[in-house]
Amino acid sequence: YDGHGDLHVGITDSRGVVYNYDQEGVHRAGSGWEQCISIPLVQPDMWELLQQWDNLLEEFSLEEAWLPHRYEEQQHNCYTFALAFVNRVRQGRGRAALSKAEFTERFLLPRTTEASRYLALQQQLAHRDVYIVPLAEQE
Repeated sequence: YDGHGDLHVGITDSRGVVYNYDQEGVHRAGSGWEQCISIPLVQPDMWELLQQWDNLLEEFSLEEAWLPHRYEEQQHNCYTFALAFVNRVRQGRGRAALSKAEFTERFLLPRTTEASRYLALQQQLAHRDVYIVPLAEQE
Protein backbone atom coordinates (compact mmCIF):
# COMPACT_ATOMS: atom_id res chain seq x y z
CA TYR A 1 0.00 0.00 0.00
CA ASP A 2 1.42 3.37 -0.99
CA GLY A 3 -0.84 5.60 1.10
CA HIS A 4 -2.63 7.14 -1.87
CA GLY A 5 -5.77 5.05 -2.23
CA ASP A 6 -8.73 3.96 -0.19
CA LEU A 7 -8.36 0.89 1.98
CA HIS A 8 -10.89 -1.94 1.90
CA VAL A 9 -12.39 -3.05 5.23
CA GLY A 10 -13.87 -6.34 6.35
CA ILE A 11 -14.82 -8.33 9.45
CA THR A 12 -13.61 -11.88 10.03
CA ASP A 13 -15.47 -14.81 11.45
CA SER A 14 -13.81 -17.26 13.86
CA ARG A 15 -12.30 -19.24 10.97
CA GLY A 16 -10.67 -16.19 9.37
CA VAL A 17 -13.20 -15.79 6.56
CA VAL A 18 -13.44 -12.06 5.78
CA TYR A 19 -16.92 -10.64 5.24
CA ASN A 20 -16.66 -7.49 3.16
CA TYR A 21 -19.06 -5.29 1.25
CA ASP A 22 -18.72 -3.56 -2.11
CA GLN A 23 -20.81 -2.63 -5.15
CA GLU A 24 -21.47 -6.34 -5.76
CA GLY A 25 -22.80 -6.94 -2.23
CA VAL A 26 -21.33 -8.96 0.62
CA HIS A 27 -18.43 -11.29 -0.10
CA ARG A 28 -16.95 -14.01 2.06
CA ALA A 29 -13.26 -14.42 1.32
CA GLY A 30 -11.06 -17.17 2.71
CA SER A 31 -7.99 -15.73 0.98
CA GLY A 32 -6.78 -12.50 -0.56
CA TRP A 33 -6.43 -10.65 2.73
CA GLU A 34 -2.95 -11.91 3.62
CA GLN A 35 -1.47 -8.39 3.64
CA CYS A 36 -4.17 -6.80 5.75
CA ILE A 37 -3.89 -4.92 9.01
CA SER A 38 -5.67 -6.92 11.71
CA ILE A 39 -7.47 -4.96 14.40
CA PRO A 40 -8.78 -7.03 17.32
CA LEU A 41 -12.27 -5.97 18.35
CA VAL A 42 -13.15 -8.63 20.93
CA GLN A 43 -11.24 -9.31 24.11
CA PRO A 44 -10.20 -12.96 24.64
CA ASP A 45 -12.20 -13.16 27.89
CA MET A 46 -15.46 -12.39 26.08
CA TRP A 47 -16.04 -16.08 25.33
CA GLU A 48 -19.85 -15.78 25.20
CA LEU A 49 -19.59 -13.17 22.44
CA LEU A 50 -16.99 -15.24 20.61
CA GLN A 51 -19.42 -18.19 20.64
CA GLN A 52 -22.10 -16.07 18.93
CA TRP A 53 -19.82 -14.06 16.62
CA ASP A 54 -20.13 -16.20 13.48
CA ASN A 55 -23.93 -16.39 13.65
CA LEU A 56 -24.23 -12.66 14.32
CA LEU A 57 -21.95 -11.86 11.39
CA GLU A 58 -23.71 -14.21 8.98
CA GLU A 59 -27.19 -12.92 9.92
CA PHE A 60 -26.01 -9.31 9.68
CA SER A 61 -24.46 -9.88 6.24
CA LEU A 62 -27.78 -11.17 4.88
CA GLU A 63 -29.75 -8.02 5.74
CA GLU A 64 -31.27 -5.91 2.96
CA ALA A 65 -29.02 -2.98 3.84
CA TRP A 66 -26.10 -4.85 2.26
CA LEU A 67 -27.65 -5.66 -1.09
CA PRO A 68 -25.56 -4.54 -4.10
CA HIS A 69 -27.92 -1.79 -5.26
CA ARG A 70 -27.64 -0.06 -1.86
CA TYR A 71 -23.90 0.43 -2.18
CA GLU A 72 -22.79 4.05 -2.43
CA GLU A 73 -19.08 4.76 -2.62
CA GLN A 74 -18.98 7.61 -0.09
CA GLN A 75 -21.85 6.94 2.32
CA HIS A 76 -22.75 3.23 2.27
CA ASN A 77 -19.61 1.20 1.71
CA CYS A 78 -17.27 -1.38 3.27
CA TYR A 79 -16.49 0.94 6.18
CA THR A 80 -20.19 1.48 6.83
CA PHE A 81 -20.67 -2.30 6.80
CA ALA A 82 -17.90 -2.93 9.34
CA LEU A 83 -18.90 -0.08 11.64
CA ALA A 84 -22.58 -1.05 11.52
CA PHE A 85 -21.69 -4.60 12.55
CA VAL A 86 -19.46 -3.41 15.38
CA ASN A 87 -22.23 -1.10 16.60
CA ARG A 88 -24.83 -3.89 16.37
CA VAL A 89 -22.63 -6.05 18.62
CA ARG A 90 -21.94 -3.15 20.99
CA GLN A 91 -25.63 -2.30 21.31
CA GLY A 92 -26.47 -5.95 21.92
CA ARG A 93 -24.13 -5.80 24.89
CA GLY A 94 -25.66 -2.55 26.21
CA ARG A 95 -22.86 -0.30 24.97
CA ALA A 96 -23.22 2.93 23.05
CA ALA A 97 -22.71 3.02 19.31
CA LEU A 98 -19.48 4.52 17.97
CA SER A 99 -19.43 7.29 15.39
CA LYS A 100 -17.17 6.96 12.34
CA ALA A 101 -14.77 9.42 13.94
CA GLU A 102 -14.67 7.55 17.26
CA PHE A 103 -14.17 4.16 15.59
CA THR A 104 -11.42 5.56 13.38
CA GLU A 105 -9.63 7.24 16.27
CA ARG A 106 -9.88 4.38 18.76
CA PHE A 107 -9.36 1.36 16.54
CA LEU A 108 -8.02 2.22 13.10
CA LEU A 109 -5.56 5.07 13.54
CA PRO A 110 -3.30 3.36 16.09
CA ARG A 111 -2.87 0.28 13.88
CA THR A 112 -2.61 2.09 10.55
CA THR A 113 -0.07 4.54 12.00
CA GLU A 114 2.02 1.62 13.24
CA ALA A 115 1.77 -0.13 9.87
CA SER A 116 2.67 3.08 8.03
CA ARG A 117 5.83 3.49 10.09
CA TYR A 118 6.80 -0.12 9.46
CA LEU A 119 6.20 0.20 5.69
CA ALA A 120 8.20 3.43 5.52
CA LEU A 121 11.12 1.76 7.31
CA GLN A 122 10.88 -1.30 5.06
CA GLN A 123 10.90 0.88 1.93
CA GLN A 124 13.92 2.85 3.15
CA LEU A 125 15.85 -0.33 3.92
CA ALA A 126 14.92 -1.85 0.56
CA HIS A 127 16.61 1.05 -1.26
CA ARG A 128 19.85 0.90 0.70
CA ASP A 129 22.62 -1.64 0.88
CA VAL A 130 21.67 -2.95 4.29
CA TYR A 131 22.31 -6.34 5.77
CA ILE A 132 20.49 -7.19 8.99
CA VAL A 133 22.19 -9.62 11.36
CA PRO A 134 20.48 -11.04 14.44
CA LEU A 135 22.15 -10.11 17.71
CA ALA A 136 24.15 -12.82 19.42
CA GLU A 137 22.38 -14.26 22.42
CA GLN A 138 23.49 -12.87 25.75
CA GLU A 139 24.97 -15.39 28.16
